[in-house]
Amino acid sequence: MLEGTTSEIRERKALRVNPAKTCQPIGAMYASLGINKCMPHSHGSQGCCAYHRSHLTRHHKEPVVATTSSFTEGASVFGGMANLKTALKNIFSIYDPDIVSVHTTCLSEVIGDDIPTIVKKSQADGTVPEGKIVIHANTPSFVGSHITGFANQCEAFVKYLSESTGETKNVLNIFPGWVEPADMRELKKLASQVGVEFIMAPDTSDVLDSSMDGKYNMYPDGGTKISELKAMGDSFLTVAMGPLASKSAADALEKKCEVPSQMLELPIGVSATDAFVNALRLAGDTSVPGELERERGRLIDMISDMSQYLHQKKVAVFGDPDHVTSMCTFLVEIGMEPAVVVTGTPGKKWEKKVREICAPVNEDVEIRANSDIHFLHQWIKANPVDLLMGNTYGKFVAKSEDVPFIRFGFPILDRVGHRAFPLVGYTGAMRLVEKITDAFFDKADRENADQDIELVQ
Repeated sequence: MLEGTTSEIRERKALRVNPAKTCQPIGAMYASLGINKCMPHSHGSQGCCAYHRSHLTRHHKEPVVATTSSFTEGASVFGGMANLKTALKNIFSIYDPDIVSVHTTCLSEVIGDDIPTIVKKSQADGTVPEGKIVIHANTPSFVGSHITGFANQCEAFVKYLSESTGETKNVLNIFPGWVEPADMRELKKLASQVGVEFIMAPDTSDVLDSSMDGKYNMYPDGGTKISELKAMGDSFLTVAMGPLASKSAADALEKKCEVPSQMLELPIGVSATDAFVNALRLAGDTSVPGELERERGRLIDMISDMSQYLHQKKVAVFGDPDHVTSMCTFLVEIGMEPAVVVTGTPGKKWEKKVREICAPVNEDVEIRANSDIHFLHQWIKANPVDLLMGNTYGKFVAKSEDVPFIRFGFPILDRVGHRAFPLVGYTGAMRLVEKITDAFFDKADRENADQDIELVQ
């Protein structure tokens, strides 16, 4: 499919080919799904909402609910207030959520709809029933990425809902960043094992990976409750993971409710998970349980056993900045060499950070923010690598260049394991080592002559 791609790289400022990102509203929708009995609402055309829902549905293999203001030509010219007020009336009367989370789109941002004013009018005239809540986040698709939208929506949760009663409670806030429902469940398991009381927001576990019981439930039992979002203002500390996805919400909570925050990278790999566990331990004034120490030991043992197959293997990595940062750290930990690292999200500071991470094993690593998969493919053609890691859209590059491919990040549209098995924590790191080594072994078994195939690895 991509055999015509050349190795000659030309700098492009006004064009992206096969972008390594998608738009803000998808991120806002995903964050909103992590709130209990919340209806995400796309203030724009039907097409936007349909695309965002279908993309999340294909990734999670779960039905994603969301509503839309259904803009037509009239709303595009005269504004979307009437559409939004009608939508709110229908949403509460038909679907009965506890909260509606409105996010904007390109069209409503260009028009300049004043969402807070529209919401206030809707509350005043009874369109929003008493006891129900409507919040909003500005998420224009023409700037940032889906990670930006996720961050903006999480910040909106804090600004609209978090409150301080003046009584600090022995509860820890956790902003998990954009990770899978399985990852959020693993983070909660780690926090429970260390022995701290916590509130996680958002939390898509038991929402986008709920069990099959034969009944359709529009609002599954999972998700952060509104009461928990409000109570975050009384917590004694916030641990936020993934700077691009979580920092703005943590900063907003610190500014609004004076809850101090600690910023960590996503706990992918040994050192990043150590940092998360240690932060929990210090915050809760507890000790790390023996069960967790043994789990870490099993990870170290696996890395040691497989080190001969990992050492100095060159890796191309693309995806969201927070994911890629932690993944590069893990690759360096296990002796692999990130050769080219690409994200579609802008960020010069991110480039500098990743360069420092990769420097011990490869000072000449190629790092590009605000880039695309087409550049990545051209670079790989000129500089062959041993492994490619990224979302599903990398499969065409992997096939064209006959490179083993490990899927991680968003979206993964052609596999199922990401919704069930975490990549964070020590357990997730063990799964990554398994996936990486399996990819190498499968390629060797596929390509070697019969007499050269190894029975034992």
